[in-house]
Amino acid sequence: MELWYTEKHSENVGITLKVTETLFSGKSEFQQLDIVNTLEYGKMMLLDGLVMVTERDEFIYHDMIVHPALFTHPNPGQVLVIGGGDGGSVREIIKHPGVELATLCEIDGLVIDKSVELRPGMACEIDGSNPRVKLHVDDGLAYIREHQNEFDVILVDSTDPIGPAVGLFEEDFYRLVYSALKEDGIMVAQSESPFYHAEIQQNMYRNLRAVYPIVEMYQAFIPTYPSGFWSFAFASKKYHPVKDFDRRRAAKRGFYTKYYNEDLHLGAFMLPTFARENIAE
Repeated sequence: MELWYTEKHSENVGITLKVTETLFSGKSEFQQLDIVNTLEYGKMMLLDGLVMVTERDEFIYHDMIVHPALFTHPNPGQVLVIGGGDGGSVREIIKHPGVELATLCEIDGLVIDKSVELRPGMACEIDGSNPRVKLHVDDGLAYIREHQNEFDVILVDSTDPIGPAVGLFEEDFYRLVYSALKEDGIMVAQSESPFYHAEIQQNMYRNLRAVYPIVEMYQAFIPTYPSGFWSFAFASKKYHPVKDFDRRRAAKRGFYTKYYNEDLHLGAFMLPTFARENIAE
């Protein structure tokens, strides 16, 4: 008997992958967590039945949520990740030698535990062994209320705006993040698919522009995400991701990035017309 996993991206479209085994299936107080092995994409993590990361293409998402901000900010010493319990974002942050401390605030401790156990290639920096990494199992909103004017960069590595992540797309949350950033801080958040989620994007970018003077969208190709065309929101108090990008520092980064590079950084902010229209003021 063949076992296939299918995620619907709309009422009429979806993605399907052949599954070889279930590595874990359980429910926390927040969500259903499943980790399965697939033939084409290796280990795949699902939250409430939706694809979060796969072994084969996670490098794209994690490169792109981290490096554009950290190569735009001239001195990203203190970096916070809200969500991101799989550890991939922290793994990329720690590659930057100038980062003094990477703090992970994940609401669901089960995601952290099972990532460390079953996805060590991604979770290698959140196993408690790195003194440059601090872990908090906590609600991101509650955490940043207690940490004002503290971070150079905050990355919102959230799920879709359902369940515990709904509040992470609202204006009040973006104001809290603004207060938790230093005077020249940068926030980056995943911002869904321009192809399928235009209404979510319109609301999200409207909320961001009500708070931040600089707001831009950039893109990445992630095969297992809806449409494969994914986006990120770059919101900044001071630095523009193109005008203030340190191309030389990115080119001499001294560590390997499988997707991100200094040319792609600039190209990622060059959007197709329909994506620009989605977020037009």
